[in-house]
Amino acid sequence: MFILQRMVSTHSLFAVSAFVSAPILNKSSLHSNLNRFAWPKFEFSALALYKSRNKLSTSTAVATDSASQTLVSGQNESLENGSADKLVVLPTNESSEKLLMIRHTCAHVMAMAVQKLFPDAKVTIGPWIDNGFYYDFDMEPLTDKDLKKIKKEMDRIIARNLPLVREEVSRDEAHSRIKALNEPYKLEILDSIKEEPITIYHIGGEWWDLCAGPHVPSTGIINRRAVELESVAGAYWRGDENKPMLQRIYGTAWENEEQLKAYLHFKEEAKRRDHRRLGQELDLFSIQNDAGGGLVFWHPKGAIVRNTIEDLWRKIHIERGYDLLYTPHVAKADLWQISGHIDFYRENMYDQMNIEDELYQLRPMNCPYHILIYKRKQHSYQDFPIRVAELGTVYRYELSGSLHGLFRVRGFTQDDAHIFCLSDQIKDEIRGVLDLTEEMLLQFGFSKYEVNLSTRPEKSVGDDNIWDKATSALKDALDDKGWSYEIDEGGGAFYGPKIDLKIEDALGRRWQCSTIQVDFNLPQRFDITYVDSNSEKKRPIMIHRAVLGSLERFFGVLIEHYAGDFPLWLSPIQARILPVTDKQLEYCNEVVKKLKANGIRAEVCHGERLAKLIRNAETQKIPLMAVVGAKELDTGTLTIRTRFVGDIGTVTVEDFISKTKSAIENRTTF
Repeated sequence: MFILQRMVSTHSLFAVSAFVSAPILNKSSLHSNLNRFAWPKFEFSALALYKSRNKLSTSTAVATDSASQTLVSGQNESLENGSADKLVVLPTNESSEKLLMIRHTCAHVMAMAVQKLFPDAKVTIGPWIDNGFYYDFDMEPLTDKDLKKIKKEMDRIIARNLPLVREEVSRDEAHSRIKALNEPYKLEILDSIKEEPITIYHIGGEWWDLCAGPHVPSTGIINRRAVELESVAGAYWRGDENKPMLQRIYGTAWENEEQLKAYLHFKEEAKRRDHRRLGQELDLFSIQNDAGGGLVFWHPKGAIVRNTIEDLWRKIHIERGYDLLYTPHVAKADLWQISGHIDFYRENMYDQMNIEDELYQLRPMNCPYHILIYKRKQHSYQDFPIRVAELGTVYRYELSGSLHGLFRVRGFTQDDAHIFCLSDQIKDEIRGVLDLTEEMLLQFGFSKYEVNLSTRPEKSVGDDNIWDKATSALKDALDDKGWSYEIDEGGGAFYGPKIDLKIEDALGRRWQCSTIQVDFNLPQRFDITYVDSNSEKKRPIMIHRAVLGSLERFFGVLIEHYAGDFPLWLSPIQARILPVTDKQLEYCNEVVKKLKANGIRAEVCHGERLAKLIRNAETQKIPLMAVVGAKELDTGTLTIRTRFVGDIGTVTVEDFISKTKSAIENRTTF
């Protein structure tokens, strides 16, 4: 949030476009869609090179900043094997003004190259983005062959070392020049610019664009070998599906070839970890077209992982004083009218259902249900804090073009919780949520976070005193926790300040995960009260919080974090028993029964040569294999093989069970 906010303040002309680089969204839902779903930011601020997928830190979490990026350069070994040629520290747009200017200038150079090759192409906008730049054109669809031509023309422009010159003109002069070029989109952009004078950037007197800057002094500063055009995608003008479909060309640009090489290596690694591909290969989940887009089917193996996550979630919440709830998936439309969702969130909700002349609505959120449970009886100040939590499935409308694996879906389960408390309990409750969040995330190996505190916006509900008290409580809780954080001034919701937490995965990517939101609005809308020590009715404070976000999205992050190599405790199949011949099959089945009786997820696989059985187990990322031949059958033992170490020796069945159970319980390797 902090980083995007800075982009807006320094480059307002491209603010909206810079937020949307992948999904196709309609104009009305753009803001709300982006708020509730954050695409990963590729800031790579400390790439973890794990020598073993199970040796993940479960010590203290660290809140990090986003000023630098560390990436691996070299392609000899995969990342989880911990081998790379060298580490390359990559700058970000925030840490290097030069890089930002290079990327911005590359967008202009690309637009110039396109119009040289395709004179009928109309230009629109071309901002810098996290990893490079893009530009949208109104033109015929482009091919990969066209991209190569455009890159060659860009190289020629760069080699000519053309100066970039800033010019200030009046609005009328800008309008006249744009009209002369017959650039309708630029006229629309000009109308949206409120500041005077209008600024234009020229490239060598041959091409110009409306632009606020900044740019490098001349094209020769760009290293053409550190620039690459990556892809073409369709994008609606202004993100509105009722407006023309444009051709968006994405490119990446860096300060030198070494950085580009490191970035491309990262990109290949990210592709290898893509949860959509691994989800199919490992038979974890699917999106069934016959059922509809954005609806997740959890296969048996994926369901095992989900159940393991849920069991841990329930255990931690019960230990920390939460009462668990189950609530319906639908409710009368009147409930959503009271909550304000129909007025302010309607475009993200499904159509209502008429049941016996009453309108019902699939729930987009769980909050009103928890409030109804609170309202079932009168509460005293002595009852607080009241903590309730639910793994509640919600349904939100998404355009089909914006759906993306597990990361953008239409039905998902939130790890939702609400705390009702007194104003002087806010700090302690927030600190408790931070502790719970850390405990939960450390179980999965996430120990580096980016934390943002968003404060009161211009338009808000609630008086100054309660806003100040709540904001101070959030700050004090973060300070007590010892986590560094950025303050996003004015970035809070209209109904209260909030804390957002992004987790850093094995590739250093940051994912929006946990949210803690103080709410002054819903308690007022639903008129919830308690009786204070003077027997007077008062309004409690409500805190919304989610630790994992949604189970679907968190599972997608886990798949990519581990590259499908789940740690032993989380793996859907923890041990596979492999008989050398069918003569050992009965013994293997007995072993599996014993393992299952001890809570170890195990199975027998046979019918192939041993070498293929082992290869199949490794391909399916099974952590432990137990080979059984004639000798093992005679001695009642197992020869153990782990996925990364290989053969580690022969043990008794009892020893194998004991060591495996210990490793699972302690979240360690075998």
